[in-house]
Amino acid sequence: MTAEPGIRPAARRLPRWAAPYAFLMPAGVLFIAFLAIPIAYAIYLSFRGLRVTGSGPFGVREETWVGLDNYIRTFTDPEFLAGFGRLAIYGLIAIPLTLGLALLFALLLDLPGVRAARFSRTTIFIPYAVPGVIASLLWGFLYLPSTSPLNWILNQFGLPDLVVLSGASLYPSVANIAIWGGIGFNMIIIYTSLRGIPSEIYEAARIDGASEWNIAWRIKIPLVAPALVLTGLFALIGTLQVYGEPQTLRPMTNEISQTWVPLMKIYRDAFTRDDLSLAAASSVVLALGTLLLSVLLLRATQKSAFGGNE
Repeated sequence: MTAEPGIRPAARRLPRWAAPYAFLMPAGVLFIAFLAIPIAYAIYLSFRGLRVTGSGPFGVREETWVGLDNYIRTFTDPEFLAGFGRLAIYGLIAIPLTLGLALLFALLLDLPGVRAARFSRTTIFIPYAVPGVIASLLWGFLYLPSTSPLNWILNQFGLPDLVVLSGASLYPSVANIAIWGGIGFNMIIIYTSLRGIPSEIYEAARIDGASEWNIAWRIKIPLVAPALVLTGLFALIGTLQVYGEPQTLRPMTNEISQTWVPLMKIYRDAFTRDDLSLAAASSVVLALGTLLLSVLLLRATQKSAFGGNE
């Protein structure tokens, strides 16, 4: 039987229960292809290794199953462990200053009657839009004695050059790049959280005679605690994954080695020494360590910041 002219046959529709899965399918395919499979392959490589088979001078290198050998090499590698020590010093400088300055700027921009708030937010946020490598190059040229305008000013007064990429000033100099670029992003998160607080709370506090300092300390900061935890988590993960800043500054100083931080050592093992198995094991250790620290941070701040139960 043919359909009457002008009347379409009913289109076949998906069952109602299948609609959410149809919308999630593109994201699921991308997740599996570009995240799940690479992670699984890295874990697989971490249990493999190159071994020489055969006797005499004509042995053949073959990839074989080595079990936990790569993980033992990772945990007993002094360079890898020393990289975490340098990372800890870097984090103790970068994380508190980034979060502290972001909170300070957010509180200042949230003051009643503040002028040029939109311009200030944009100005503070702009450094975050600068790619990390470019920011490292910009600051690197400012650090170099031969190109630094600060050293030119010092030389006009007969003062010696200011060397910042060596000695005790190395860690603050590297951390300064991350601080400069990360304040704006964290400030926007905290400021957005501040704008979500009902203004009636502030008005009641002012009627009771509270100053702006008391309002900020006793009302605003406790209420934006979840945002502070979120930005702290981002800062912690970013610190554990630091790579671009020291790698870009390395040609400018002899103080930064190829294994200065864990990711730099992983890169060297994978692409300079062609030891993909050791690099995969180190990557798994770094990823699990990042996950563990993130869970511990969320667990420690769950009750105070989110009102959860222990």
